[in-house]
Amino acid sequence: MSIIKLVVMLLLLVAISATTEDTNFIFNGFYSANLTIDGVSSLSSDGLLRLTDGTKQQKGHAFYSKPIAFAKNSSFSTSFVFAIRSEYPNLSGHGIAFVISPTKTLPGALPSQFLGLFNETNNGHPTNHVLAVELDTIQNSEFEDINDNHVGININGLNSAKSAPAGYFVDGFQFQNLSLISGLPMQVWMDYDGGKNQISVTLAPTNVKKPETPLLTLSHHDFSRILRRPSYVGFSSSTGSISTSHYVLGWSFMLNGKAENLVITELPKLPHLGDVKNEQSMILLVGIPLFCLCLIFLLSLAVVHFMKRKKKFSEIVEDWEQDYGPHRFKYKDLYIATKGFREEELLGRGGFGRVYKGIMPISKIEVAVKRVSHESRQGMREFVAEIVSIGRLRHRNLVPLLGYCRRKRELLLVYDFMPNGSLDKYLYNQPRVTLNWIQRFRIIKGVASGLCYLHEEWEKVVVHRDIKASNILLDFELNGRLGDFGLARLCDHGCDPQTTHVVGTLGYLAPEQTRIRKATTGADVFAFGAFTLEVVCGRRPIEQGGGSDGIVLVDWVYGFFRRGEIVEAKDQNLPMGREYREDEVELALKLGLLCSSADPSRRPNMRQVVQFLNGDVPLPDLSLLNSSSSGLTFGHRQEAHHDSAMSFPSSMDGSFSQSSSIAESLLSGGR
Repeated sequence: MSIIKLVVMLLLLVAISATTEDTNFIFNGFYSANLTIDGVSSLSSDGLLRLTDGTKQQKGHAFYSKPIAFAKNSSFSTSFVFAIRSEYPNLSGHGIAFVISPTKTLPGALPSQFLGLFNETNNGHPTNHVLAVELDTIQNSEFEDINDNHVGININGLNSAKSAPAGYFVDGFQFQNLSLISGLPMQVWMDYDGGKNQISVTLAPTNVKKPETPLLTLSHHDFSRILRRPSYVGFSSSTGSISTSHYVLGWSFMLNGKAENLVITELPKLPHLGDVKNEQSMILLVGIPLFCLCLIFLLSLAVVHFMKRKKKFSEIVEDWEQDYGPHRFKYKDLYIATKGFREEELLGRGGFGRVYKGIMPISKIEVAVKRVSHESRQGMREFVAEIVSIGRLRHRNLVPLLGYCRRKRELLLVYDFMPNGSLDKYLYNQPRVTLNWIQRFRIIKGVASGLCYLHEEWEKVVVHRDIKASNILLDFELNGRLGDFGLARLCDHGCDPQTTHVVGTLGYLAPEQTRIRKATTGADVFAFGAFTLEVVCGRRPIEQGGGSDGIVLVDWVYGFFRRGEIVEAKDQNLPMGREYREDEVELALKLGLLCSSADPSRRPNMRQVVQFLNGDVPLPDLSLLNSSSSGLTFGHRQEAHHDSAMSFPSSMDGSFSQSSSIAESLLSGGR
C-alpha cells in the first residue's frame, strides 16, 4: 500500500508541475511563438501578430497555447505593444482586448461592437469567467461607453466595471491624451495583485517609460470568482463597417511575479502608411535612355488625355473646405466606385436625387452615393459644416454618413452601404422574406435606441423629423438603422425653440406641428409611435379604404384596444413560431398608441421609450385613452392622479432655427 501511495503522490506532483510550467514568457516579436490563432488572425514572417486583416465585420483571436493555473490568491503581470490602423484618420472599426478566458475559442462571439468576445445572449453572464481589458475606438451607448477612445476593465461582459479616456500621466498628475487609432505603436501594462484583489492598467507611447500613476485601478473585487483554473491568456479583436487592422508587436507575461520588460528596439516594424510600389515608374526610369523619342510622343498623348480627364473630373475646392479634408471624397473615386453612375448600380430614386451602390477603388468599402444638384452657393459653407457634424454621429442603429463631394452643380453624399435595403420592402407588397417577431422587435428597439442617442446622448440635440419604415435600413444581420438625415435639425442642449417650416411625411406628422411650426423631439416621438404600429401591424399609417377617406392606422389599432383585443391588430402574416411573444406584441402596440397622443406632454421621451421596451419600467395605465377629432387624448377622470401617472415632461423638447441648414432641400428622399 505504501508503494501505491508513493506512486499517487508522484503522479500528483507531475500533474501540478505540468500545470504550473511556462507561467512566464516574453515575445519580442512573434517569430516562433507558441500561439493558437483563429478567425482572420495571422503571423507574418517578420514577427507581427495581425489580429484583423482589414476586412469588414470580422474577428480574430490569438491565445498562448498552454493554460495558466490561476490559484485563489494568484497575481500576474503582463505587458504588450499594439497598434491600430484604419483607412480613415478619424474613423476606425472597433478595437482590441487583452483576454483571460477558460477557453481559447470563444464560441458564438460576434465581431463589430462585441470585439470577438461575446454575443447578444451571453454578454454579461456570470458563467463566462472572462476578464478583459478593452482598447475601444467606438462609443456604444448600449454598453455605456464613455467615449470613442477609451480603455476599460471588463468582467464577463462589455459594460466596463471601470474605464477612462485613453492617455497617460506625466510626472504623476498631468494627463496627456492618446489617440488609439493614430496608427502609432503604444504599450500597455496590466498588473493584478491577488492578495489585495486589485488590478491596474497603464498606457503610454513606446518612447515613454512606464508612468508611475496607472490610468485605471479597480480594487476590492474578488477576481478569483472569475479566473477559472486553468485559463488561457491572449488577445481578441474585431472590425465593423470600416476597414481596420489591429497589430500586436510584442508580449510579456508572468504569473506571481513581474513580467520582463519588452525590448522596444527589437520589436518588428509596422508597415509604412501608404507604402505603394510604383512598378511603372521604375520601368520608365530604366527605359528613358532607350526610348526618349517614344516617351516624348507618349507624353504628348498623356498630356492631352490628362487635360481631358482633368476637365471630366474637375471639382470645386475652396479654402474653407481644407478643414474638412478627411470628410471630402474625390469625384474620380466616386465615379469609379459607381462604374460611372451606371443604371445597373442604381439603388433608388428620391425626390431630390438618385442613390447608387459603389465599391471604393482602394479600400473596397461598399458605399451608397446620393447624387443631388444645387443651383446656388448660398449657404453652402454652413451646409457642408452640418454634413461634417452629422458625419460624426456614431451609433450602431444609425446609418453612418462618411463624407461628401462637390462638383460643378452636383453634390454627392457618401453613406455606409446597407445590404438588405429599407424596412418597408419587408412589410408591404407581399415581401419575399417575412420578418419574424424577434426581428421586428429588435428593429423597434434599435430605432428607439438610435433616437435616444440623437435626442439626449450626443453633444447636440438632433431632431430627425422623418422617421418612417422607408428610412430604416437593414444591415447584413437585419438590424434596423435610422438613415436619411435630410430634414434633421441640430441645436445645443437647452436652446430656445425657433420657428421652422412644417416638413415630414403624411401619417407621421404630430398634430401640433401645423400649429406651432416647430421641430421638437416630441414630434419625433409621435412619428416613432406611428412607425412602431407600422412594423407590428404590417400596415402603412394611412391606407386607402373602401370609402372616400383613408384608413388611419392609429384609429384602427385604437378600435381593437377599446374592444380589449389589441393583440389582434398584429400583422396577420406574422409567423407564429417559438419566437412569437404575445406580451411583447401587446407592449409594442400599446406603446405605439401612447406615443401617438395628440397632447405632446402626454407622450414619453425616447429614454422612457427605451426603458419600456427593455422592460425596466412598466407601461402606464391607458384606460383613459380616448379618440377625438384631434387624435388620441386622455380623459379627465381623476385628473390629479392621471397627470402624475401619464405626464412625460421632456428635457429635450427643443427645435431649431431655419438657418441652421439647407439640408431640407438637398438631402431628403432616399438613402
